[in-house]
Amino acid sequence: MKGSRSPQEDYARAGLAGHLTPGTAPALLLVDPARAYVDPDCPLYAGAEQAADAMRLLLADARRAGIPVIVTRVLLSADGSDGGLFLRKVPALRAFAEDSPFSAFIDGLAPTPDELTVTKRSPSAFHDTALAAHLTANGIDTLVMGGLSTSGCVRATALDALQHGFVPIVTREAVGDRDPDIHAANLFDIEHKIGEVWPLRRVQEYLSSLRG
Repeated sequence: MKGSRSPQEDYARAGLAGHLTPGTAPALLLVDPARAYVDPDCPLYAGAEQAADAMRLLLADARRAGIPVIVTRVLLSADGSDGGLFLRKVPALRAFAEDSPFSAFIDGLAPTPDELTVTKRSPSAFHDTALAAHLTANGIDTLVMGGLSTSGCVRATALDALQHGFVPIVTREAVGDRDPDIHAANLFDIEHKIGEVWPLRRVQEYLSSLRG
């Protein structure tokens, strides 16, 4: 009976246990590493300090491997007039107004001038941006991902990566959410329906292999 099987067993039986093989031309994509998620003074504070620490390690490894680095941010006008339905649904996104200190990058996670910053106003980094064209033009086949939050912009971006033909690899320790159960459920769903979810150590080994 279905009720006697674990979720992993049930998903495998249903054919939801495939795997995607990463390519040889990855880029690192950090999704919205914004101060809002690690500053207790912000309504969007998510207690994501550990995820931020893992993102710093991931960023350092990507730079050592010499792969492209892309960092996204949500940035709205001061009056919120360009926030659209996303802002109407999530009023707390006013924390990402251009004059808000919470819209700044988390310390140690800002892109350098020669790394790409993608500014977005929707959950997915692909929606209404040039990200897909940039990746295609540069021969990228795989996106190693970290960021915030797991159930929102990370999931939306991973799904769009899949739909645009880029293998999404979500780094387990380098993503976070405000609720651990929702975080875990979304990682489970991403792993079984969207992309790969790898521990940081495995991602680091993959990146190290590119240096040889």
